[in-house]
Amino acid sequence: MGVIAPLALVAVLLAGWELACRALEVPAYFLPTPSAIGQALAGDWPALLASAWATLRMALMALVAASLIAQAVALAVALSPIVERAVRPLAVVLQVTPVVAIAPLVLIWAGIDHPTRAIVALAAVVAFFPIFSGAVTGLKAADPDLERLFDLYGASPVQRLVRLRLPSALPFMLEGLRVAAGLAVIGAVVAEFVSGSGATQGLAWRLLEAGNRLRTADMLAALAWLMIMGLMLNAAVGALDRAVRRRLS
Repeated sequence: MGVIAPLALVAVLLAGWELACRALEVPAYFLPTPSAIGQALAGDWPALLASAWATLRMALMALVAASLIAQAVALAVALSPIVERAVRPLAVVLQVTPVVAIAPLVLIWAGIDHPTRAIVALAAVVAFFPIFSGAVTGLKAADPDLERLFDLYGASPVQRLVRLRLPSALPFMLEGLRVAAGLAVIGAVVAEFVSGSGATQGLAWRLLEAGNRLRTADMLAALAWLMIMGLMLNAAVGALDRAVRRRLS
């Protein structure tokens, strides 16, 4: 029943969209019908699939890089209050800085001939803060009674981290990873838009190419692939989250 209800709503919305476009004779370049979008998906699926994989690969690389860096910094923060006071303002600055503003600099630093490096770096910047914030929050969320017990037995900071704080932080880390997964896709697409290069041949390039030719159905077909990718990543992280929670319970 949990799947049937949203599918039924989507079917009703698509049917209404189709009927409205046909009844009002809306121009195809302005708003194509769902059937026209379906034809674009079916007719150009090999190229769309290749572009979707290119974008997904860059987003996954960015997510892995952001996760490793953010969790390493979060561990350093958990071990030292001085490090936290030094790092947290910089992390917030990184979060509030628009990726579009720093994209030209990153493109120059990565090399004009290596747009993939720039796109992965920019997407990692976007995905960094949710993982860092979730990890820091989780590392501070340990049971106070257990904290006092570890004090009583004279546990070292490393012992406290490994045996108490890391297990309690796992759900928070996974929640941050779930948010960052969607942001990594968004960051990869925005970075590809800004790079203005077709070398990566990702979905953003398909959107730009179709938009320049007023092929709105092709644009919406690429957008549909982006939504599918986002749902797949969210579902994968959600499944991992549920597995970890079952193991911890």
